[in-house]
Amino acid sequence: MKLDRVLQYSQAYNFFQWVFGKHAPEPGVVFLSQRRVYILPTRHGLTFGVAVILMLIGSINYNLSLGYVLTFLLAGLGIVSILHTFRNLAHLYVSAGRVAPVLAGDTAQFELVFENKSDFDRHSLDLACRGARVSCDVPARQHRSVTLPVKAEKRGWLQLARVTVDTRFPLGLMRAWSYVQPDLRALVYPRPDSALLPLAHSDADTGDAVSTGAGTDDFAGLRPYHASDSPRHIAWKSSARSELLLTKLFAGRAASELWFDWDRLPAGMHTEARLSRLARWVMLSEERGLRYGLKLPGVEVPLGEGFPHRERCLKELALYRG
Repeated sequence: MKLDRVLQYSQAYNFFQWVFGKHAPEPGVVFLSQRRVYILPTRHGLTFGVAVILMLIGSINYNLSLGYVLTFLLAGLGIVSILHTFRNLAHLYVSAGRVAPVLAGDTAQFELVFENKSDFDRHSLDLACRGARVSCDVPARQHRSVTLPVKAEKRGWLQLARVTVDTRFPLGLMRAWSYVQPDLRALVYPRPDSALLPLAHSDADTGDAVSTGAGTDDFAGLRPYHASDSPRHIAWKSSARSELLLTKLFAGRAASELWFDWDRLPAGMHTEARLSRLARWVMLSEERGLRYGLKLPGVEVPLGEGFPHRERCLKELALYRG
């Protein structure tokens, strides 16, 4: 029991646990306590220490009073820098911010929020994760948001990996660092291909499109806004005059209600190619204000339109496991 308690408060033990142990996302706010902050001299710090030792040897050998003064002054400066470097990182609070969905192959922007409850500023904090590196300062008694770009290589959930937070402030002689892994993940959609929308016509055999009474050619009037309406059809000027959100109605050419069916795609297409094709059709339909539905093996998204409907369809495509 005593050995376990000693190891629990051992810096070396905590360090090896972080390096070689399994790392799970940390929910909530992560507090960088003293036991989570590690510090070692940098290359410049080692050179500085060797120079101070040589100056001390020279001062002893030649009995130089001013040499002693300069040697101990520099040694004291180095010792004080250890305290300031450690204090610059310790007792910070780190929490997960926001991250928007991205397409496969793009860069996800993970937001981390630093909170400094101390009465002094924190300078030159560096964040590193998967080759990305950003820097920030955190003023006293304030929050500071930092965006960390991470490459999204494939669709699905992209979990933020372990982030190294380090600092060499103020003199660069010491490096203090800690590891954090907030519970933050980004949704990565399939990357759309370059296909066109399927023909918008009614087909009794396949049910790919259904003709409706409304159209998209000629303006036919206004009606109260519904939650499923496309934002592109909102009559903003008329809504401002009436203080009621209104939607434009059109007539002339019949609008289409498209069904994007996994089973209607060519039989030779691979899974990822099918998902890219369906994602392309979903985005095109939303751009053109069409109503559409999605059919995947075991999943069916009913007909709808608008940004929430688009996000639901793309999420189903991103998380599909065939």
